[in-house]
Amino acid sequence: MNRSLGLPQATALILGTIIGVGIFNLPYSLSGIGPISIVAMGLTTLGALALAVMFAVLSRRLPADGGPYAYARAAFGNTVGFVNAWSYWITAWAGNAAIVTGWVFYVEHFVNKDSVTGWSIVIALIGLWIPALINLTGVKNMGAVQLWTTVVKFIPLLIMSTVGLFFISTANYQPANVSGDNDWQAIGSAMAICLFSYLGVECAAVAAAKVRDPARNVPRATVLGTIGAAVVYLLSMIAVFGIVPTTTLAEDQASYSVAANTIAGGGTWAGDLTALAVIVSGLGALNGWTMICAEMPLAAAKDGVFPAIFGKLSARGVPTAGILSSTVFGSLAMTVSYMGASGATVFNTLVLMTGITAAIPYAFSALAQLKWRLQDRRLGNRAQFVRDSTIALLSLIFSILFVWYSRNTGHDDWYVVWGPFLMAGAAFLLGVPVYLATRNRMTAPPPVPTYE
Repeated sequence: MNRSLGLPQATALILGTIIGVGIFNLPYSLSGIGPISIVAMGLTTLGALALAVMFAVLSRRLPADGGPYAYARAAFGNTVGFVNAWSYWITAWAGNAAIVTGWVFYVEHFVNKDSVTGWSIVIALIGLWIPALINLTGVKNMGAVQLWTTVVKFIPLLIMSTVGLFFISTANYQPANVSGDNDWQAIGSAMAICLFSYLGVECAAVAAAKVRDPARNVPRATVLGTIGAAVVYLLSMIAVFGIVPTTTLAEDQASYSVAANTIAGGGTWAGDLTALAVIVSGLGALNGWTMICAEMPLAAAKDGVFPAIFGKLSARGVPTAGILSSTVFGSLAMTVSYMGASGATVFNTLVLMTGITAAIPYAFSALAQLKWRLQDRRLGNRAQFVRDSTIALLSLIFSILFVWYSRNTGHDDWYVVWGPFLMAGAAFLLGVPVYLATRNRMTAPPPVPTYE
């Protein structure tokens, strides 16, 4: 396997997949809940950091390609491994559909300003297939694009999380909760949306086969990337909600552009530059997630858990079937979601769907960690037992809560409220014939190394 990603590229992969367009769309998506969403972001950040540390420890023990899938399979067998691989694969391509939907908000800052649905779909399809073409050219090109787009996407976040803090008006934080629910319900609903902004903490572990010295670089990249994202996330959210009134955030999809124009004292040039940076950021996130879309099926195919076609590499060393099929499914999910719904509802439904399907492999990774650390303790190895078990338990609770709160609140139609669960359920049903076709070809899970 061509290990083309060093520590800088692996860290950029984490940052690039975590920081996509989710954070740039959050103020708009959360405007129906209000500034209390900042509390939700803080709690989500704690959960994301717990996940990052847990995956760092797991990747040292088992630096296997596939990350959460590999941990679930090694701990609980092939059937659970398949469920986790399929669930994470849904997360990856449905996440791309959500990212590109949010990306369209900023593209439409310049074109299709009336958000005509047909043109929105065309723009989104372009956003999905450009990263797919980049990935088809090879891992080296993908890594280079990831590194430079990560640099560009940090600029508006750094400005907002530093300069923006000086333009806050505390009056904009009131009322804190405009959702109509009590504060805890509002925080829970906001957390379910905020989770999407942190999806990607596990990406270096998923792509471990592409990383040089994975036992050393994967844990470092995971923790460094998550901390870097967390700092700019929290500060920039505080700034945007403090600069722009909640009612204004609800009227403009490009929230950070509105805040940038306010900081600049009027005009549109600052907002235009911010929108351009977000467009680059979105392409970088789609570029990284397109690789992850193919890496999970590749790892599963090697073990006989996925169809063999997903394990075949092209002359450029990339899993073509995984890249193309994931982009096709992402295109379909995006298109179907646009039918009969507004951009905000489409984005939130896809975001919540990916939260459900991501929480499953996150939860099983936590269960794997708890199982192995209990076994270690019985064998007399108690090193870091309390730390690792506590973090795994927090990660498990965190994952369960995200499934619980992943409903489209504030809607009267039941199919909109439960849309994320309906779409996730339909995607899981597609996996039944795949499992039946592959269950007799699955190889035995590898032995689990001892804890160091």
